[in-house]
Amino acid sequence: MNNQITKQAFRQRPLLLAAILAGLALAQGALADDTLPKFQREKTVFQVDSGKWTGPRLKDGQPDVQGAWSNTISNHSNLTKPGRDAPSRISDPADGQVPFQPWAREKAEEFASHLLDPIKPEYIEPLARCAPGGPTKSFMWHGFDIRQYPGYVVLMFDSGTRVIHLDGKPHLPEKVKLWNGDSRGHWEGNTLVVEVRNVNGKARFGRTGEFFSENAKISERYVFDKDQQKFLYHATYDDPTVFTRPFTITIPLRRVENFAHDNWNNILFPANHPGKEKILERYEQICTENNGGHGNGGVR
Repeated sequence: MNNQITKQAFRQRPLLLAAILAGLALAQGALADDTLPKFQREKTVFQVDSGKWTGPRLKDGQPDVQGAWSNTISNHSNLTKPGRDAPSRISDPADGQVPFQPWAREKAEEFASHLLDPIKPEYIEPLARCAPGGPTKSFMWHGFDIRQYPGYVVLMFDSGTRVIHLDGKPHLPEKVKLWNGDSRGHWEGNTLVVEVRNVNGKARFGRTGEFFSENAKISERYVFDKDQQKFLYHATYDDPTVFTRPFTITIPLRRVENFAHDNWNNILFPANHPGKEKILERYEQICTENNGGHGNGGVR
């Protein structure tokens, strides 16, 4: 009997660990939200209209939008109820809700109900497994860097890097599926227009369980303000296998000065590294080197 109990407990250890990680990740989200500068706790979505670009340009003609950016309303825990009294991130339809097909809504509710009780591998929130955040969720979490090169825009997130190709090449073969998809874009004045294909459908929109499938086609618009201090990210998801109609997510983002992953690490967890050299990437320590707990950023 004791041997059977021991074997059963051993088999359940991965699920128990996942539950612990999910709980720690929630705690991290709450801590991060309370630690953000005040401007990142906005309750309204500012407006930025598409138009001409009047700011500096790079040698290849791209508008220069390089630097560090961060979302301004809460974190990625909840898609439709972000932060305190903030509007839903869904700007269309007007009710701010995901237009799920009935079966898909039930599935999303099932995911959400098992966030802290992941009795199946599919219930484990992907970011808690150090997976990429996906095309849209990545903009809801901490800060990120934009780098630009001739023919490319590179988005550098804690959970992975995404490359937007501007060279006019066709998308990858349909059978190739990626966490962040395959991005092809071009500039229209102050707006970076991007079409995302080849997603693998494994990412989520939030810890509240909303999801999409590998059949999703995503149309993005990054609209940068003339003062080069803020931009609006719009993503329209078209996936007839999951949703009853296309819908749009809108996320406001602002430029942040001297924001780097090492600074974020020291702001949140100043005592987690005894050496003199700063840890440049918290997720590198946690997800690649596997020498720290995910939920609390390596705090011991």
